[in-house]
Amino acid sequence: MKSGRLLHLKHPFWCPPSLGKAACSRLVLGIETSCDDTGAAVLDETGQILGESLHSQKEVHLRTGGIIPTVAQQLHREHIERVVQQALERSGVEPSRLAAVATTVKPGLALSLAVGLRFSQTFARQHNKSFIPIHHMEAHALTVRMLQPVAFPFLVLLVSGGHSLLAVARGVDDFLLLGHALDEAPGDTLDKVARRLSLIKHPQCSTLSGGQAIELLAKDGDRMRVPFRTPMGQTYDCCFSFAGLRNQINMLIKKKEAEEGIEQGDLLSCVNDIAASTQHTVASHLAKRTHRAILFCKANGLLPSHSPTLVLSGGVASNQYIRKALTIITDTTGLRLLCPPAKFCTDNGVMIAWNGVERLREGKGILSPDVDVSYEPKAQLGVDLTAEVKAAAIRLPSVRMKIPT
Repeated sequence: MKSGRLLHLKHPFWCPPSLGKAACSRLVLGIETSCDDTGAAVLDETGQILGESLHSQKEVHLRTGGIIPTVAQQLHREHIERVVQQALERSGVEPSRLAAVATTVKPGLALSLAVGLRFSQTFARQHNKSFIPIHHMEAHALTVRMLQPVAFPFLVLLVSGGHSLLAVARGVDDFLLLGHALDEAPGDTLDKVARRLSLIKHPQCSTLSGGQAIELLAKDGDRMRVPFRTPMGQTYDCCFSFAGLRNQINMLIKKKEAEEGIEQGDLLSCVNDIAASTQHTVASHLAKRTHRAILFCKANGLLPSHSPTLVLSGGVASNQYIRKALTIITDTTGLRLLCPPAKFCTDNGVMIAWNGVERLREGKGILSPDVDVSYEPKAQLGVDLTAEVKAAAIRLPSVRMKIPT
């Protein structure tokens, strides 16, 4: 991103008393196109959602067996103008009343990010509005503060189809990165396992995403019948790895197909058990890395002694089994677990607008509309402390992961 002129907008606009709260508050339009959802929303400074719209590409990508970047790009192009217009119409807000446009510019799919950035900058320049570039993971981390008072610092676990990380949020734009994905993200793993199991052919799963299908079938499965090894058991850091687990699962599926005499693409009789074991192993891996992050934070005074908080967010955070696994860890370590409702865990325009509100309040990263901004498909969040975490080599006490289904 080019360094540009920063606009310091720390004071709310004055409004006549006759106007309502929304009119007297600075308003932000948020636009999200980092992957396969086209989202837009208008928020005021209190976090009130004045209007929102979301177009999901899920059904298209289910049919194609995964997200094809060029297809995602074309669908964003086809729907972004309508989605933004709907959000504005539902809010009753004219573009002239907006204080700023906030848009995801990193990280994400390059072709998808490009659509949102181009539209947003054209819109901001057309209406002469401030532009706020947004880090997608920062937005996920801060969403909970829109819903309830959560003071900095807090620990955050962000898990989605494209990302997995642990960080300490110390401020709106101040993060300490404790762990990240070394290969693929947990949501990607769940989706790929679901495709390998051909769950789209299952009568209960034809309209569900891979992660949703795994969660549904796992409820009727016995994970002990096909146990998998939790990844990185002898690596004492907070990073994540799911590729090895997926390899374990693929080998088991191939073995079971041979035993049952079926071809790849047909449904196995033990599909529920595989789903249950897959889900449990993903949850256990996330829980153990988070446990180590909590102990590292406590040892280094990175969290407050009174009511320390773990925030769980991102699309995979909608999984109730994973939430229960994290609850076991927070109960054990004395933290409170906060998680936005499922509709705010997945990608949406609301979280981008809220991130814009938080930045607008503090006058951070507010650009004039004529400043050129570049999108960044890969972008680290905050200061990298992963080497320090690994050097601490914290061994975990035994915690029984008995998670009710």
